[in-house]
Amino acid sequence: MTAKDAVRMATALHEARNRRVPIPPLTDADPSLDAVDGYAVQRELTELLVADGEEIVGYKAGLTSASMQEMFGVHTPDYGPVFGSSVHADGAALARDQFIAPKVEAEIVFRLASPLSGPGVTVEQAREAIGEVMAGLEVVDSRIENWRIRLADTIADLASNGAAVLGRPIPARPDVDYQGVRLSFHQNGELIATGEGAAALGDPVAVVALLANLLGENGVTLEAGHLIMTGALHAAVPLTPGDTYTAEFDQLGPVTLHVDEA
Repeated sequence: MTAKDAVRMATALHEARNRRVPIPPLTDADPSLDAVDGYAVQRELTELLVADGEEIVGYKAGLTSASMQEMFGVHTPDYGPVFGSSVHADGAALARDQFIAPKVEAEIVFRLASPLSGPGVTVEQAREAIGEVMAGLEVVDSRIENWRIRLADTIADLASNGAAVLGRPIPARPDVDYQGVRLSFHQNGELIATGEGAAALGDPVAVVALLANLLGENGVTLEAGHLIMTGALHAAVPLTPGDTYTAEFDQLGPVTLHVDEA
């Protein structure tokens, strides 16, 4: 893939985001596209969005659980930026029509108190850098038709980011076992999924170290204040107009998202 190809693909994804009209998978036209190519497109798309006025406020890891990898037929985690305009407070009401094909998932979210710069960041160093932890609901969305994504497609599409709703921040404590944090996920009060922190690569803190190291290979530092979204703890479910979704985490508390009727 050439640099010109990366710009062309990023421009197509940028237009799809703005118009909310999906495009065919990039890998349909070029099945040879791999993760390296996907990140090249992602960088170009990120530049376009920052030029539009977006601000990077953190990073998300995607496809960190076996259930999500199985759902989308991929076998390795990916990552992408989190933009300030996409982050909402607990109880937010989001319009279904601001997305294309949204799904919602619950996950553990950290906020860093000190920077992390890889490569070579350990899980212990990542834990020490975490300042706050909170319950999170992530809306994942795809600018690729019918979620027909391969790894390069979702990487290019900013790890299928859509929006995030965050619960009350809690000061991080070194004695908390985030692997064992349990989750119950409800739609309109009905329990539809359960999970625990270990579903995110075995340990959500390990996801922070992974992101620091992957980004560090490209000269990017996780800064103090950055949000780190560590990945779904269950299979994502479709976002339905008029519905309410609540994730209840032991030790972290609840977080709720409403979807507007229109």
